[in-house]
Amino acid sequence: MQDIYLHLGYTFNNPELLHQALSHRSTGKKSNERLEFLGDAVLNFTIAAQLFHQHPKLAEGDLSRLRAFLVNGEVLAELARELQIGEFIHLGVGELKSGGGRRTSILADTMEAIIGAIYLDGDWEKVQPVILQWYEKRLKNIPLEAPRDAKTRLQEMLQALKFPLPTYTVVAVQGAPHNQTFHIECKVTGIDQNTVGIGSSKRKAEQNAAELFLEAIRQTNQHGK
Repeated sequence: MQDIYLHLGYTFNNPELLHQALSHRSTGKKSNERLEFLGDAVLNFTIAAQLFHQHPKLAEGDLSRLRAFLVNGEVLAELARELQIGEFIHLGVGELKSGGGRRTSILADTMEAIIGAIYLDGDWEKVQPVILQWYEKRLKNIPLEAPRDAKTRLQEMLQALKFPLPTYTVVAVQGAPHNQTFHIECKVTGIDQNTVGIGSSKRKAEQNAAELFLEAIRQTNQHGK
């Protein structure tokens, strides 16, 4: 355990919380999914609060874009690789053989679970400094015109056109529990169009569905000219 404590910059009072945070559902044991849910909320609040104080002149929409840019799965996976978390994740045999410890979705989910575990182990006073230490360089160097993800771009476009927000619905889940593929439908009331995105996580499938929806609207507009 001491090795990962050094990587994380945090020592657990209750090591069992860290063990659970590192346990992927493919192990068939108590997994990190509940901790992932908690960690996602803690991370979003911590980054939102830091951006709020760090950029007092930015509008709400810009702050939301910056937060989305910083907490997305790709960035979380990058952090996991920097902290060498992949070598500590507990995986089932199938995931081990397929290189699950290097997979972006698993790395990102594990980082969120670790954040949730630190929060339970030490509360806000302990978890926030750890998160901000991990994010120090990114917070310092983040471009104020951070690229917007597909879901954000779709939402902004629909708001500008006075349409309701899109809904995302899981229409299918394929594969073994430790290696699932999600199919998620994106629909907007008032627009005769729907798309189905595919991804190794719900988050990725939703982004894919939103990107396909944007592309479908662009093509419709081009053909309508």
